[in-house]
Amino acid sequence: MSNSYTSDVTKPKIAYVFPGQGSQHVGMGKDLYTNSSVARRVFDEADNALGRSLTDLMFEGPAEDLNLTINAQPAILTASLACLSAVQEFVSPDVIPEPNYAAGHSLGEYTALAATNVLSVPEAVRLVQERGRLMHETSQTQQGGMAAVLGLDELTLEEICRETGAYISNVNAEDQLVIAGDKITLARAMDLASARGAKRLITLQVSGAFHTDLMKPAVAGMTQAMNEINFNSPSVPIIANCGANPLTDEDEIKKELIHQMCGCVQWKRSMSYLWEAGVTQFYEIGPGKVLSGLIRRICPDAQVTSVGDIKSLQSLVG
Repeated sequence: MSNSYTSDVTKPKIAYVFPGQGSQHVGMGKDLYTNSSVARRVFDEADNALGRSLTDLMFEGPAEDLNLTINAQPAILTASLACLSAVQEFVSPDVIPEPNYAAGHSLGEYTALAATNVLSVPEAVRLVQERGRLMHETSQTQQGGMAAVLGLDELTLEEICRETGAYISNVNAEDQLVIAGDKITLARAMDLASARGAKRLITLQVSGAFHTDLMKPAVAGMTQAMNEINFNSPSVPIIANCGANPLTDEDEIKKELIHQMCGCVQWKRSMSYLWEAGVTQFYEIGPGKVLSGLIRRICPDAQVTSVGDIKSLQSLVG
């Protein structure tokens, strides 16, 4: 992305958003690899950076291996960046303008870093693989889980967490939150949430209690990994997961990434910030449409477009 801090105030403001873990599926990105030379280059860069064929795992599976945190995280980042490259190759800036802001959900925040030139593709994919490794390793000793809670407000859920010792790990929308904790604590919190009116509880297929204090053992390793990489300032502001504020320099970004390891992902607040800043058009770039659904609930009047494969690209080109 070119630097676009200054923009015509008469034009609608644009945000690119990038998906997080859980959006992976076997076969994602294969049509991009086949049809776009620039997308293919991203996949090849990722494979070379990791010294293994992540691309084969993404395209052929098996799903149980792709779903492992150490694989899923770099795979989603790679597929999202490949999709962004294909957008820039095939779609006119008149159709999808360059963004005024970028954001990503959890893992997707790292994709936003590469998309805004904070990190190169090889640096981003290696850093994310290390993040996945550290999170998985920590989960082996700090065993826990996560559960989505639908239909319960944040204040009620905060009370439940205070009573049980669980954590709110994601505030995705007004009535879609995620709680996490060790397995016994999480089970107690889920029981209380059900008793207090939650419409639905969904146990997430993840290996640990991400975005909680149970991830603290991973912080030192992540800090060391980041200190070995040269971060640049972003070409456009990145909206922080935890602070829901714009990040414009490398020091702010590093602090946010460390905070994000144990801190709650404030997606609702991040998207509300963008709406209040004048963003009316959101483009979810990468596999899945989870973020598009959340944004429509948070900002009902926004224009939201999902771009994750060649078919969605072709529908934009016409």
